[in-house]
Amino acid sequence: MFLTSSDARRFGQWEDVPWWEFVRAEGKSPDYRAIVAKFLTRGLVAVKEEVASTRTVGNMGQAFLLSAVGLGRDGDAAIARMLNAPTNEAWIDPWTAFLRARGVRFVLGRTVEGFELSGGRVSAARSVDAKGGGHRIEADWFVCAVPPDRAVRLWTPELLRRAPALEGVGRLRTDWMNGVQFYLRESPRGLGELLSFMDSPWQLTAVLQSAIWDRDFKADYGDGSVADCLSLDVSDWDTPGVLYGKPAKRCSPGEVVAECWAQMKAHLEDTGASVLPDAILHSWFVDPAIVWNAATGGNTNDEPLTVNTIGSWRDRPEARTGVPNLFLAGDYLRTHTDLATMESANESARAAVAALLDAASSPSAPPPVWPLYQPPQLDALKRLDAARFARGLPHVLDL
Repeated sequence: MFLTSSDARRFGQWEDVPWWEFVRAEGKSPDYRAIVAKFLTRGLVAVKEEVASTRTVGNMGQAFLLSAVGLGRDGDAAIARMLNAPTNEAWIDPWTAFLRARGVRFVLGRTVEGFELSGGRVSAARSVDAKGGGHRIEADWFVCAVPPDRAVRLWTPELLRRAPALEGVGRLRTDWMNGVQFYLRESPRGLGELLSFMDSPWQLTAVLQSAIWDRDFKADYGDGSVADCLSLDVSDWDTPGVLYGKPAKRCSPGEVVAECWAQMKAHLEDTGASVLPDAILHSWFVDPAIVWNAATGGNTNDEPLTVNTIGSWRDRPEARTGVPNLFLAGDYLRTHTDLATMESANESARAAVAALLDAASSPSAPPPVWPLYQPPQLDALKRLDAARFARGLPHVLDL
């Protein structure tokens, strides 16, 4: 039904329908709810299935499905694609080196606190350093590329009067999806590169790094005794775990690690086979954005993830703002990718550059963007649905 829904119905109906309701999860079996309702939302995008936008989850599910069966622009069948080395080595370090060579200057250790406007344009950005010293950053053009929970702190009343579409950013919701890395003395046998622990209370997913990194792990990293890394995402920080009966938000770092290890073992070893023997665990590392406070018995998270709840598309801004020399970039913007991912962030940055080049009347060509692949074989059915939607009729398969 979703695959053959027109864009008009996706934005006009499915955007405001929770995924839980769309897949008729109420009253279904526990396995159906765990796989179809919960995993496609909490396990992959951290948003609760009762409030997740069907349009976003459907778009994501369609992209995964078409990619898995090799239907796409390059015909390469793969559910997901990973970097072939640690993120810094494969991407960040080469990219920053390239930018420095082109004259880009990175200033670290400062916090941007706001924008100054003059004549309807941004004249400067204000920042403060670690010692409390203030700085003015003057420029012709500004790109604000910070997460929405940080961006809203920069919106002054004058800025919002000039760019009222930015008011919706404050209504966007975030949730937690942070990682734990397990360093192993040997590679587990029988595991693929992507692991989905669909029945785990914390909706764990993982990547076995040796399966995708083009590296000699023992020779290149650590003290030579670590052979592999199991990199884990914890997508549900609110559901009680199996060891301590507490959600991850109320667990100390050691408890988070013990819970994750136990939940993985429960999933992998339910037939009696030993897949993750305790002896292979060398050490672990919890995302430093998660900070434990023993006094309050809880965690804080410095890097929450934007989640696409029902109706949130209307609150998401475009890269171009109402201020002619201010542009936005970030995975919370309106993009074809439509998900808090690296791809969406990249696409939004391209949109910001395109808008900036246009505003500057630059002769340079804008960077390309690639909409998600839509099978042309379904176009006729989508046109039929668009006509039905325009007449107020439900989808022909909506029984």
